[in-house]
Amino acid sequence: MQKAWVYEEHGSKEVLKLRDIPIPSPQPHQLLIQVHAAALNPIDSKLRQNPLGRLDLPVVPGCDMAGVVVAKGDGVVRFQAGDEVYGNIQDFGRGGKLKQLGTLAEFTAVEESLVAVKPRNLSFAEAASLPVALQTAAEGFKTAGFEEGQSVFIVGGAGGVGTLAVQLAKQCYKASFVAATTSTKKVEFVKRLGADKVVDYTKIAYEQVEEKYDLVYDTIGDSRNSYVVAKEGGSVVDITWPPSNPRARFSSLTVSADLLVKLRPYLESGKLKAVVDPIGPFHFSDVISAFGYIETGRAWGKVVVSPFSSINGY
Repeated sequence: MQKAWVYEEHGSKEVLKLRDIPIPSPQPHQLLIQVHAAALNPIDSKLRQNPLGRLDLPVVPGCDMAGVVVAKGDGVVRFQAGDEVYGNIQDFGRGGKLKQLGTLAEFTAVEESLVAVKPRNLSFAEAASLPVALQTAAEGFKTAGFEEGQSVFIVGGAGGVGTLAVQLAKQCYKASFVAATTSTKKVEFVKRLGADKVVDYTKIAYEQVEEKYDLVYDTIGDSRNSYVVAKEGGSVVDITWPPSNPRARFSSLTVSADLLVKLRPYLESGKLKAVVDPIGPFHFSDVISAFGYIETGRAWGKVVVSPFSSINGY
């Protein structure tokens, strides 16, 4: 048996309970992972509050994780017991049911194709913060057909996706100019991520931004207003569904280890940095507080749960 956070009904964070549940056996092409760190995402709260037809109860929430392989199913070829890995275990792109056993558990099972080797320089907490946000951030640029030398205006530059979108634009996609919005106390933080210009949304409205951009990349679902910053003929991408502006294109994400493998050199060189909210990481025993914090919408980067030390002793 293992400890896991479980909800048996939909509702607020208080429906979460710490339970004893069976450790799963890895199926063909699956790995059994001992979880050392997990990250929370807005989708975890949304699915808990509204099933959207994607989950059967009971549910262990969580998509992102980093940990150690402890067993493997038939057909696994890339990993061995003892390997340190990370990934997003939920393949949202398939359109069917999601796994009931997420990552807020001591152990979780995941397809080999969804995980990658953890970058050597990253802690488990840092690695766990990346997969969903990194996959989402990269998909937005792909959806827009973004090209080297173009400019981008990122709405929500200090959030989980926004912090990585700023860095990807600068380091990987070679944007000519990167602007981003955030609140007053986070302006210098977003500049350090690589933004050429940071717009304090508490002081400056979109209509007051003089420059126009090839891409408006909206990470907070405000495309009904932010679109005015786009050039005529420019792209507007919104990662929330449905987009609040009919001009905006919705960008979901492709869940695969391929992007994590591709970006490993950027992570190990420090060109891309994981951003873990400084209030955390939250201990495994404090998951309800962690959800309470992410649901305020005020997090810097990602909210991470780690360690699980009082539970499984590593």
